[in-house]
Amino acid sequence: MLGDVGVSRRQALEQLDKKLAEDDDRAALSLAKDLQGKPGGLQCFGGARQVPQRLYSLDELRLNGMEASSLLSPVDVTLGSIERNLQLAAALGGLAAWSVLGFSPQQVLYFSLGLLFQWTLDSVSFDGGVGSLVLDTIGHTFSQKYHNRVIQHEAGHFLIAYLVGILPKGYTLTSLEALKKEGSLNVQAGTAFVDFEFVEEVNAGKVSATTLNRFSCIALAGVAAEYLLYGIAEGGLADINKLDMLLKSLAFTQKKADSQVRWSVLNTVLLLRRHE
Repeated sequence: MLGDVGVSRRQALEQLDKKLAEDDDRAALSLAKDLQGKPGGLQCFGGARQVPQRLYSLDELRLNGMEASSLLSPVDVTLGSIERNLQLAAALGGLAAWSVLGFSPQQVLYFSLGLLFQWTLDSVSFDGGVGSLVLDTIGHTFSQKYHNRVIQHEAGHFLIAYLVGILPKGYTLTSLEALKKEGSLNVQAGTAFVDFEFVEEVNAGKVSATTLNRFSCIALAGVAAEYLLYGIAEGGLADINKLDMLLKSLAFTQKKADSQVRWSVLNTVLLLRRHE
């Protein structure tokens, strides 16, 4: 009996993976909903027990062990440190080359102008994408802390999406991987979802409360996962900015936006604690 359930679950997951691989999102979501909560189906998909939605104060978040400033104001200290070390190494390397190879001041000037031109070109043409790609690649290669943090951040998005009933379809962990998959620069890591229902509602200018709650929690899941594991979030500023832009596009007042964010933080952190 248990063996039969295991086989049927594996077959169901294989069928779901096939639909996702074919980019047939509607069929994949329909199948996921059909398998939701059934023996041999998708366990816990969309089955999260969520906290009541109301206006929560910052003190209530603190009473639940959450410091909003450590969650909602991420600064990538690790990547910033790597960037500063690279700049220092480049400066020292330049001085060493000047001393050993006997470069003239004019040659050093030309070299510096060349680097400045490349930096400006990247900033203007690619919005800093090339620099971000190099920095992210170095970070993943030489900093296990950075690499692990990115993994946990995306795992947070993935898990919360599944629990609130939004089907995850894939993820990337590095800028290089994103470039290969999507052909786009200036993308570090990310999780993709079957989100056509959300997109349709946004385009129509009418996002339901249920949909907004789901995607608010998903948006904050990365910073929440980092906070729980490391005590502070470093990545996820883009996620927070996107949520802020969405709430503004829906004409939320500051008080209403704060209420949405605080509930989402509380709900997401408690879900992650329950399912860690």
